[in-house]
Amino acid sequence: MALMAALVLEGTFTAIVTPFTPDGSAVDVDALDRLVDAQIEGGVSGLVPCGTTGESPTLSDAEQVDVIRRVVVRAKGRVPVIAGTGSFSTKKTIEASKAAVEAGADAVMIVMPYYSKPSQDGLRMHAVEVARSVEVPVVLYNIPGRCIVDLLPETTERICSEAKNVVGMKEATGNVLRCQELVRRLGDRLTVLSGDDVLTLPMMAIGAKGVISVVSNVLPAETSRVTTLALAGKYEEARRAHFDLLELASLLFVEPNPAPAKAVLAKLGRMSPSVRGPLAPATDALTARLVEAMKRFGTEAR
Repeated sequence: MALMAALVLEGTFTAIVTPFTPDGSAVDVDALDRLVDAQIEGGVSGLVPCGTTGESPTLSDAEQVDVIRRVVVRAKGRVPVIAGTGSFSTKKTIEASKAAVEAGADAVMIVMPYYSKPSQDGLRMHAVEVARSVEVPVVLYNIPGRCIVDLLPETTERICSEAKNVVGMKEATGNVLRCQELVRRLGDRLTVLSGDDVLTLPMMAIGAKGVISVVSNVLPAETSRVTTLALAGKYEEARRAHFDLLELASLLFVEPNPAPAKAVLAKLGRMSPSVRGPLAPATDALTARLVEAMKRFGTEAR
């Protein structure tokens, strides 16, 4: 498949937030366009719309397709678009994946099914069925803290043997040992990307190829610099760049993502801070801390 060969999973991929109008009733498409432009100008390697950072559970099916299509059109082929299509239902995930491909996505990312707590065999069947339903690359997303279930390395290995278009893993267990085990077992067969900004460099040191990032919504160039330096083997410089981002990366998860990231972007004048329920906007106290953390980067956040 040509698209599979063309997708390079290296560097910084932004899990982009979905900007809403101030009352949260609609997607702010102009703010979305500006966000896409800022990401590409900042040097990111790719865009991931409609992931959980994009508040996908709160989007209607039509909104999800519209956001993906808008990002694809705005990106103009400059970077790949990996659409988040995962849900708690295999059937719905297949339908969303097909719709994303129809909308122009270069690949899809599927979070492990949440709430229903499937077994390892259920996770395997889910991933394989979804992967076989589309002819684009598939990135798995493992985040037990949100989904309750944990896709184990041996199950991932079985999925890769049964579905050749499964090419990547957003690994967000918060455990560098898990990344290490995936790389040991699968080598170049599966590209591992950090799902935690605070662990990007440690994971790259043992074989991950980059990050699917929240921080890059706010600081795309600075986040991209970390992965670019690490991929070039310049670990001393990468470490300094990584440490520069640690305070902000930690603050962005003090309250539920993506409310803190949207608060910063609002302070930068780029979008409304609105999120959809059940999420609440970032508190004033956290927003003040975020503004203070941004000062070191010379931004206009206030």
